[in-house]
Amino acid sequence: MSTTATEQSKETSTGTASAIKGGEFLIRETEAKEIFTPEEWTEEQKMIAQTCKDFLQQEVFPKLDDLDSMKQPELMPALLDKSGELGLLGTSIPEQYGGFGMDFNTSMLVSEVLGAGHSFAVAISAHTGIGTLPILYYGNEEQKAKYLPKLATGEWKASYCLTEPDSGSDANSGKTKAKLTEDGKHYIINGQKMWITNGGFADVFIVFAKIDDDKNLSAFIVEKAFGGITMNEEEKKMGIKGSSTRQIFFNDCKVPVENMLSERENGFKIAVNILNIGRAKLGIAAIGGSKAIIDNATNYANERKQFGTSISNFGAIKHKIAEMATKVYASESAHYRVGQNIDDAYASLTAQGMEPAQARLKSVEEFAIECAILKVHGSEVLDFVADEGVQIYGGMGFSAEGPMDRAYRDARINRIFEGTNEINRMLCIDMLLKRAMKGQLDLMSPAMAVQKELMSIPDFGASDGDELFAKEKKVLRNLKKAGLMVAGAAVQKLMQNLSHEQEILMNLADMLIEGYVAESCLLRVEKLISQKGEDAMKLESDMMRVYLYEAVERAASAGKQAIYAFAEGDEQRMMLMGLKRFTKLEPYNLKDARRRIADHVIAKNQYPF
Repeated sequence: MSTTATEQSKETSTGTASAIKGGEFLIRETEAKEIFTPEEWTEEQKMIAQTCKDFLQQEVFPKLDDLDSMKQPELMPALLDKSGELGLLGTSIPEQYGGFGMDFNTSMLVSEVLGAGHSFAVAISAHTGIGTLPILYYGNEEQKAKYLPKLATGEWKASYCLTEPDSGSDANSGKTKAKLTEDGKHYIINGQKMWITNGGFADVFIVFAKIDDDKNLSAFIVEKAFGGITMNEEEKKMGIKGSSTRQIFFNDCKVPVENMLSERENGFKIAVNILNIGRAKLGIAAIGGSKAIIDNATNYANERKQFGTSISNFGAIKHKIAEMATKVYASESAHYRVGQNIDDAYASLTAQGMEPAQARLKSVEEFAIECAILKVHGSEVLDFVADEGVQIYGGMGFSAEGPMDRAYRDARINRIFEGTNEINRMLCIDMLLKRAMKGQLDLMSPAMAVQKELMSIPDFGASDGDELFAKEKKVLRNLKKAGLMVAGAAVQKLMQNLSHEQEILMNLADMLIEGYVAESCLLRVEKLISQKGEDAMKLESDMMRVYLYEAVERAASAGKQAIYAFAEGDEQRMMLMGLKRFTKLEPYNLKDARRRIADHVIAKNQYPF
């Protein structure tokens, strides 16, 4: 079941794929042959995905009501045991510790398929992600050898204790304390953690605490068997009711000094870097959940008759189905593009002699901007799809007897998990600007070029050339220019105060996100056409254009709001003219394109792409 980085993508990679920096997509054009597409999965990877699908069908879906009732607390741990027997808990763990050592994109594929598993998806992702990866990436050899084999099989279940009643998004402000004993052999931990996934049955906790009066958190591997651990009853939640969520109390919990993870005060860095990985995985899991909703909603639309015909024949329903499919397709394109970027960076770093665990961390850290983008986009696509799924079901969508009730409630947490979407939006821009200030990304030169272009005479529809998607690529280039123009002006005008203008930061993030996802979708379709021809990819081309047009409109709206917020008079008028110029679109019949997309989905009775 082990696999290396996807062979086909390596054959088509030009070498520049591994050289691209995180955030550089804004100022550099990517070639289609540089990216990975889901159509390139190997047979082995497809078999892994099928194993995940079969597990959900046979073991999870029949038990969803029982899981949500929480009347059988042993049920979720038993499912994790069974998934461990299949190797699903060891996807990212190296073979030497009993896992399968899969590359990042393959572990993303596993997350996508299992993302349709409702509460089970939450439990398994918490165990394999934030519960296990801190030990894999920051543990010393003794810690890895002791814990990873048991986590890979599911003999021990893992949990992650960061959030506290007064420290959520501001994680480093936690009050949990660790104090060294007089003999220097143990740390005594005291404090309270909340919203702890898997808390009710975990054997191992990754606990963040401050030693004495340290400024930053330290991290510890805490076994339940150490004692001094109590917990509240299970939280009663809006959704993901079947996942164990507890408040955990540490009362003079005695932890051996050798169970400190990494170095003193390195806990906050561990938390941030592990969350980067979690963000990408959460985004793709949300896409997996979205596909399952589309399958159900399409099936219902085909079966439900009104006015003597299936409601799937109505234009309003077709519009919904096409929008759902288009957003999922575009988001999926972005997710696996980043996954391959991370794998390429990892291959490059290990080839230079970097230790594998450190290389994996560095490769993900390099694309932290993109990981934040994916988390926001994937979770918001799922929310959109779930909402439209309810609407397609109509009255049955509001009934607890239908599948949309659980899907709708379970979707909502994803905009809060792994850092709220507001925090992630602001992180996108913050990280981008910091990299520019450090000289890691040259944003200044392209921004100055855009300012210069604003003063020049527009080309008034000069020929775009004969290149495939030449017009669409020009639209994308201009969309990036619009983002650079607004961001550059905001930085110049507000300087240090920009960090306090959260609304403007979120406007800028929306422009960044839409540009990245639209470009990813275009590159995927372009690469597929190079392999299969234009005729075979007509529907994919429709989806790309529909998404691109809507992305430009959303970015233009965000740009206007930002400009209104910090510019006045002639400066405002000039910028609004520039924004209009850079978000110009030729007319395109979106209605007919959506109908073609929807008709194909309806004919297949499922998400077919």
